[in-house]
Amino acid sequence: MTYTCSYLSPLGPLTMASNGEALIGLWFDGQQYFGSGLLGQHEERDGAVFAATRLWLDAYFRGERPATSPPLHLIGTPFQQQVWAELLTIPYGATATYGAIATSIARAAGRNSMSAQAVGGAVGHNPISIIVPCHRVVGADGRLTGYAGGLHRKEALLRLEQIALADPLTLR
Repeated sequence: MTYTCSYLSPLGPLTMASNGEALIGLWFDGQQYFGSGLLGQHEERDGAVFAATRLWLDAYFRGERPATSPPLHLIGTPFQQQVWAELLTIPYGATATYGAIATSIARAAGRNSMSAQAVGGAVGHNPISIIVPCHRVVGADGRLTGYAGGLHRKEALLRLEQIALADPLTLR
């Protein structure tokens, strides 16, 4: 069974999803790909995973670096899993480019190159916003590019982490 619970963030309401043991989803309400990974029926119910997620989010939105994340279970293709694992290596207060992630994955696979656009597609389908920090991925020139939760939220999350933005007025 899948369970959902709401969280009111400073950037708008979020919906959390859990399989009862781990967080499987965290989306801004109405964002692109909202609810991806919610298989079959789900019921609104609180639980330990959501309590741990709320503590993490509360600390994060206070501008702190949360110590430990709630248990996560990312549901996706093997390629998406690779990309999301790379996202988890981007430190708080830092960014990475789509190209750098593509290079890292290609190197690990023994390949010469990989498409940054393919990486972008996987980043965009990240089912656990904020905790799996897809907002920390920027374009090759450091500018903000797509974010399923909206570029205004991406910019706000980066500012919260005190990340200097290349040219915040030139959003793509």
